[in-house]
Amino acid sequence: MMKLKLYSLLAAIAMLPATLLGQNASIHGHVNNAAGRTIPLVNDTLTTEKTAQFKDQKFKYTFDIDANGDYKGANVAPGDYLAIVVSKNTSIDYFEVTLKASEDKQLDFDMTRKEYLDKMSPEDRKALEEYKKKAGEAINANKVVANLNATLSRVREDLKAAAAPKYDDVSKDVADMKAATDAKPDEGILWLTYADTLQAQADHLAKQDKTDHKPVSGDEVAMKDYNDAIEAYNKAIALNQASKKPDPLIQATGYNQIGNAQAKQGKIQEASAAFESAAKLQPTAAAMYYGNEAAVLFNASNNGANTIEAAGAAADKAIASDPTKPMPYYIKGQSLINKATVDKAGKVVAPPGCAEAYQKFLELAPDNPLAPEVKALLQSMGETINTKYKAPGKK
Repeated sequence: MMKLKLYSLLAAIAMLPATLLGQNASIHGHVNNAAGRTIPLVNDTLTTEKTAQFKDQKFKYTFDIDANGDYKGANVAPGDYLAIVVSKNTSIDYFEVTLKASEDKQLDFDMTRKEYLDKMSPEDRKALEEYKKKAGEAINANKVVANLNATLSRVREDLKAAAAPKYDDVSKDVADMKAATDAKPDEGILWLTYADTLQAQADHLAKQDKTDHKPVSGDEVAMKDYNDAIEAYNKAIALNQASKKPDPLIQATGYNQIGNAQAKQGKIQEASAAFESAAKLQPTAAAMYYGNEAAVLFNASNNGANTIEAAGAAADKAIASDPTKPMPYYIKGQSLINKATVDKAGKVVAPPGCAEAYQKFLELAPDNPLAPEVKALLQSMGETINTKYKAPGKK
C-alpha cells in the first residue's frame, strides 16, 4: 500500500465567502515514478507550510496510494496547498494546488515528465536507465510466459478433442508448440507437450494408413513424427532432471509416452524398458505403467513376437501394484494358458495360477467383451464359473 500526503500552504479560508464555509473539497489522481511504474510505500500529503523544510513541515492531510498508483481524499478544507509525494520519509515530487469549495480536483504525479527528469543527477539518471532496462526485460519475459501458458492451455484442449478414436489432424498445434519451445527452450513442460502433439499427429497419419490398408511402418512422415516425439520427450526429461526441483511425475510421464511411441514403431523391447523406467520414477502410478507394458508385450505376442512370458511378468507387477485392475489378470491368464496341456480325457490342464487369474478377471470385469472367451477357457478346464459376478456398481 502506498500513501499520498498533501500539505497545505495558505489556509485562505477567511477569504472565502461565508456561504462557502464548510463546503469541503476532494482530490484524486495517479502517481508513477520516473520509470512509469508505481512506487511502493509511498503516500501523498497536503501541507500549508510552503516555505518550511520538508523535515519541519506538518502534514495536514495524508492519503493512501493503492497498488495501481491511484489515490483519493475527501473533506479537504478549501485553500492553497503544497501536495507532496513522500517515499520512505523523503519528498520525491510535489505540486502547488488550490482547492475550491465543493471541488473534486484531479492531480497526477507523472515523474516521467521532462521537468522532473531534467532535475535528476547524472547518477540517478544512470540508475533509472538500468532500472528501466531490467524492468523492461522482466515485463517482456512475463509477456512471453503468459503467451506460452495460453498456448499450452489451448493445445492441451486440442489434444483432448483430437484423441482416440478420432485421431484428428493437429499439425497446427505441432507448429505452435515448436514455436513455444523455440521461444523458451529451457522449459521442460513445453517440450513434453510439443512431444504429445508430434505423437498425436503421427497417430493421425497412422490411422489414415490403416484406412488405406497401408503399413504404418512404411509411412516416413509418421515414423519421423514418432522419432521427433521421442527426442522431445527425452529433452523434457533431461531438462527436468537438471532443474533445481526435479519432478518425478514429469519424468515418468515422459518415459510412459516414449514407451507408447516406441510400441507404435514396433520397438517393443525399447518400449518395455521405457515403461519400467516410468514405474520406478513414480511408484504410486506403477500399476498403470506396468499395465501399459503388459498390454504392449501381449499385443506384440499376438503379432508373432516371442513376448508372451514377458507380458505375463509385467502383468504380475501391475497386479502387485494395484490388484483392482482387470486387464492384467486377463494377460496373466493368457500368458499361462499357452503352457497348458491336455489330459487323456481331453480336459485342458492349465498351469498353476491360470484359472485363478481368469476367475479374478471375471470378478472385476464380468461385462467385458472378453468375458465369453474367458468363460469358455475356464469351462474347458473343468472349472466352475462363479455366476454371481457383478459389474462394479451393480446390485
